[in-house]
Amino acid sequence: MYFCKKINFKAWISAARLRTLPLSVSGIIVGSSLAINHLFWKSSIFWLAILTTVGFQVLSNFANDYGDGVKGTDHNREGEKRLVALGVISPKQMKRGILITAIVTMIIAIILIYNAFGSEDFLHSLLFFILGIASIIAALKYTIGEHAYGYYGLGDIFVFLFFGLLSVLGSYYLFVHQLEWNLLLPASTIGLFSIAVLNLNNMRDVKNDALHHKKTLVVSLGSSKSKVYHYILICLAMVLTMVYSVINYHSISQLTYIIAFIPLIINLVTVYKNKEPKLLDSELKKVALSTFLFALLFGFFH
Repeated sequence: MYFCKKINFKAWISAARLRTLPLSVSGIIVGSSLAINHLFWKSSIFWLAILTTVGFQVLSNFANDYGDGVKGTDHNREGEKRLVALGVISPKQMKRGILITAIVTMIIAIILIYNAFGSEDFLHSLLFFILGIASIIAALKYTIGEHAYGYYGLGDIFVFLFFGLLSVLGSYYLFVHQLEWNLLLPASTIGLFSIAVLNLNNMRDVKNDALHHKKTLVVSLGSSKSKVYHYILICLAMVLTMVYSVINYHSISQLTYIIAFIPLIINLVTVYKNKEPKLLDSELKKVALSTFLFALLFGFFH
């Protein structure tokens, strides 16, 4: 009872940054929906994959809060305030939260792997266990440590790999135990949309990041080129999905996901007109929720 009183649940929920969760599960929704017509589809795999992904996202959010907080990067940041930087959660408490989250998430991941492959398929189980460990390392090393890759402009690559390719292709493989080349198209779409969210985040924080020597791709490219990069991310993502629909066409209803492209096109106009980076904060939510809507519509009607 005393322990529970000492925990600031509101602060930890804030640190978990729940608004990032819809984007994180978008790849699982797409990958699972692509597998739904196969005989091996199991709802338990889907929900365990969702829980695992949520765990990795919360772990990443805690790690980013800690890493940027102890480096001083978050003290003057725009947008949602971070708890370590504010002193609401101490670095020691956040490290404990990171450890607990990593352990719980890995336990769920192991249950997921067992549900997907059973006890006989050791090689596949080992592969996905290694991918789980890699996901934890990637979550931690984004901002934590002397050589955190988020400080060297590599965040975009890791987001594409883990939120796009691994999320979509990995979840599909858990059901079907094989892959098809054209699945790279919707997987890349989710990855590119996810990079776009990160790019907006970095565009918003460009002044503060540059001040604290956080060399994101936006800091390296500059404002004008970062906008062009953003246009390419969004437009290429939309084109890749439409190519997939053409290749696998069977009904006009497949294109219902175009509805989710409307706010994304509006976002492109907003970014083009933007003169003050801090005003881009609301655009993160727009792109993230549009990606989630895309995943739902694509998954339901494909």
